[in-house]
Amino acid sequence: MMMDEQQNKKQHKGGRNHKKNPSIHRYVFRLTDEENAKFLSLFDASGADNKAHFITSVLFEKQIKTVKVDMAAMDYYMRLTTLFGQFRAVGVNYNQIVKLLYRNFSEKKAAAYLFKLEKQTAELAKLCRDITQLTEEFEAKHLRKNEKK
Repeated sequence: MMMDEQQNKKQHKGGRNHKKNPSIHRYVFRLTDEENAKFLSLFDASGADNKAHFITSVLFEKQIKTVKVDMAAMDYYMRLTTLFGQFRAVGVNYNQIVKLLYRNFSEKKAAAYLFKLEKQTAELAKLCRDITQLTEEFEAKHLRKNEKK
């Protein structure tokens, strides 16, 4: 029985599989506070998983992906998306109101209410044009300017 137990231990050796080309060479370097701050900002901007991969990609001139997030543009986009959702809700409500007016009121009274609704709709359309113009100005001043850099 002792012999069988020893053979089982040799056959079922645990642990990870060995790498084909392990990284066995190690280098150490030191940075000043300013250099470290710059290194960390570059590392954060690169989106790399770990610092070792980032350093080797810089050393061997591999392409590094940098992502810059403009929080003002992100905030503007989120608010614009919310506003767009509200516009869609207004459109749905508009259709429901027109149906209810013709169903519950006489044609003359429904036409009077629709006239008021048309005035409000014209104001809403003007507001929509203003928002579109502001968005185009914002993109021209802030977003496209950053793309050229």
